[in-house]
Amino acid sequence: MATTSRSIATINPATGETLATFEPLSEEELEERIARAAAAFAGYRLTTPQQRAGWLRAAADVLDEDAKAVAELMTTEMGKTLASAQAEAAKCAKALRYYAEHGEEMLRPQPADAAAVGAVEAYVVHQPLGVVLAVMPWNFPLWQAMRFAAPALMAGNVGLLKHASNVPQTALYLEELFGKAGFPDDVFQTLLIGSGAVERVLRDDRVVAATLTGSNAAGQAVARVAGDALKKTVLELGGSDPFIVMPSADLARAADVAVTARCQNNGQSCIAAKRFFVHADVAEEFTRRFADKLAALTVGDPMADDTQVGPLANEAGLADVERYVADAVEKGATVVTGGRRVDRPGWFYEPTLVTGVTPQMAMHSEEVFGPVAALYTVADLDEAIGLANDHVYGLGANLWSEDQGERLRFIRDVASGMAFVNGMTTSYPELPFGGVKQSGYGRELTELGMYEFMNAKTVWIGAPGSEANERSTAGAASE
Repeated sequence: MATTSRSIATINPATGETLATFEPLSEEELEERIARAAAAFAGYRLTTPQQRAGWLRAAADVLDEDAKAVAELMTTEMGKTLASAQAEAAKCAKALRYYAEHGEEMLRPQPADAAAVGAVEAYVVHQPLGVVLAVMPWNFPLWQAMRFAAPALMAGNVGLLKHASNVPQTALYLEELFGKAGFPDDVFQTLLIGSGAVERVLRDDRVVAATLTGSNAAGQAVARVAGDALKKTVLELGGSDPFIVMPSADLARAADVAVTARCQNNGQSCIAAKRFFVHADVAEEFTRRFADKLAALTVGDPMADDTQVGPLANEAGLADVERYVADAVEKGATVVTGGRRVDRPGWFYEPTLVTGVTPQMAMHSEEVFGPVAALYTVADLDEAIGLANDHVYGLGANLWSEDQGERLRFIRDVASGMAFVNGMTTSYPELPFGGVKQSGYGRELTELGMYEFMNAKTVWIGAPGSEANERSTAGAASE
């Protein structure tokens, strides 16, 4: 992995002003943090599910009290609208309560057929692995980390968070949150380190696994190191979700949701719909509705109540979006609406709809992380699914149709980790979250997300001197 260094700082994307800077941990400080995490796990793994559930509930209560302040902090650090930041804080509190309510049941031993294996008793028990490193992105700075933290802490694991370098204050708040909630010291720590220090942490024998949400390059780097060290990883990487609209769809509703699906979080979401495949019979009407609604969005100060789209999180991201649109136009695409940087301080870009996209254009095969939609006209569902699957990513997918046969074909044939019909891709604690292909592997949320970093231990108990125990011994000798 590269050893590039990057400043750790809060830079307001609405103004470009640097508000706070932080020194990364020294090698000695990092060593101390890892040692403290390992020591914390020795005791924390012995706590009961009931104790952990109580701390999670307390954390949810603290987050409710802090919601306004932490929402303003997220908006300041990465530019999401204040309304969406407040919703993110509420969602995190919900996830904490979900695992507090259901975690004990998830952690109960799972009985097996003891008679079938010649045992008096047989079951599977899930036990925590230890210290887990979480490498998280800036776009949902609270929620992305919470998707890991809530199930990991309920499981009895200990977390080390290496957050994105442009959201350091949100990262520090997360450590503070779990401390306020009464979790034992050092069970969840934030590491203010650059990307170059991740390999050192991951190779440490006291760190047993890692989870990463971010770019494919970052995922590949972490997976290489973890593979070399034989450590478990969960990766949630890029996405370029298809949004398919068929003639039977409610076009007005589909267009409304399309705007939210593309422009949520200022267009900076892995599960945002990015490629829109619209049946030729309704393409003209849907395009008009979609373009009109995009053009009507209010772009501006993310702290303002009436703002619907704020700035991109950083200047490099804005430059990338400009490059994708310019490349498409140069190669023959049409900008139906938007297509320009907003003339004001900060890193703002107009909500944009591009048609006539072809495989020669970069936005056809790469992920555009900003409020830019690529719309294709298709002849039928087969063509739509074919184009949807002709991509390296397979995170989420959307279909708008009232035809049951089309729905079943979409669910069966689309290559994605999640399939949403007549709605936009989103995440819930009650549903598994993750992708296929280069969108990564493993799952977050539900019991699956908890079990990713647990040892599913087989337990077999026989009666001493019994015939069953003798059969088991003979069977083992024959393997």
